Amino acid sequence: RMDGYELASHVRNDERLKEVPIIMITSRVSDKHRARAIELGVNDYLGKPYQESQLLEAIEPLVNAEQRAMA
Repeated sequence: RMDGYELASHVRNDERLKEVPIIMITSRVSDKHRARAIELGVNDYLGKPYQESQLLEAIEPLVNAEQRAMA
C-alpha cells in the first residue's frame, strides 16, 4: 500500500509515465503538504472538499497542453 506522495514519486521516476499529469486531491491542505506534492512534480493540488469547477479548472490547462503537443 502506498500513499499519493509515493505514487507521485514512482510516476515521476518512471520513464514511461513521467509526463503523465497528476492532480492530487487530498484532505491534507497545509502549506507543507502542498509544497511536498509540488516538489514531487504534481501538476496541481486540490484540498477536500473541492468543487467540480476547481477540478475542471485544474484539468483544462493540462488537456490544452497535451493537445498543443500533439499538433
